[in-house]
Amino acid sequence: MTKEIIKRIEVKNLSKRFSADCKSQLGALSIFINFITFKKEKKEIIVADNISFDVHSGEVLGVIGKNGSGKSSLLRLIAEIYRPSSGSIKTHGTVVYLTGVEQGIMPKLTMRENIYLMGSVLGLSQRDIRKKFDDIVNFSGLRDHVDMKVYQFSTGMLSRLNFSVMINCISHRNPDILLIDEVLSAGGDDDFQEKATQKMEELIKGGAAVMLVSHDSVVLKRYCNRAMLLEGGIIKEIGSPNDVIEKYHRS
Repeated sequence: MTKEIIKRIEVKNLSKRFSADCKSQLGALSIFINFITFKKEKKEIIVADNISFDVHSGEVLGVIGKNGSGKSSLLRLIAEIYRPSSGSIKTHGTVVYLTGVEQGIMPKLTMRENIYLMGSVLGLSQRDIRKKFDDIVNFSGLRDHVDMKVYQFSTGMLSRLNFSVMINCISHRNPDILLIDEVLSAGGDDDFQEKATQKMEELIKGGAAVMLVSHDSVVLKRYCNRAMLLEGGIIKEIGSPNDVIEKYHRS
């Protein structure tokens, strides 16, 4: 019996503009002249310009484009971190937004304390974190360091801890919509990287509607059913990953 395909993300005529004060780009003399003449020059930064698309359950939509094209801003709009200037975004189901795997750790806390803190930030109750605690520790391979303060950890150990908390807590929540912003590298040694990649693949292929921002063409071709090319907040192409990536490289 096939699973029902559900429209999880609906984006209609979405636009987002930020106001930027051009005075920050002026020299000292120009700033003084602007100040005494009461002139204030402003410009707008457009990160989404009247764009529309849908994402269904079980679908992985890759998002590619140059730096500043609006990729990360689009995910933040869908995650309700930003508000649209116009248009609408509808999401149907639980949403999880992932950005970076080396954020959120508090150096002066122990590994144990960080697991409870980060798990809470990711939406788990203290009871759920207790249930997942051993899984997180075992996955990280850091059991001997559970009560050590993490400022004593190496960079690789920090990456393993952060990724282990993130992937186990997200898997426990079983989201309907997964927004991934350049989060496919876990750090650590080769064995941990292989284990982490397999776990991330399970998450991506778990039936959620996934939007995956990446500059890596190999990653997009490997995981995505469709891809979207953004340029200046405009959808320049949406279609098969091969076609979209080819157009991206041509541009």
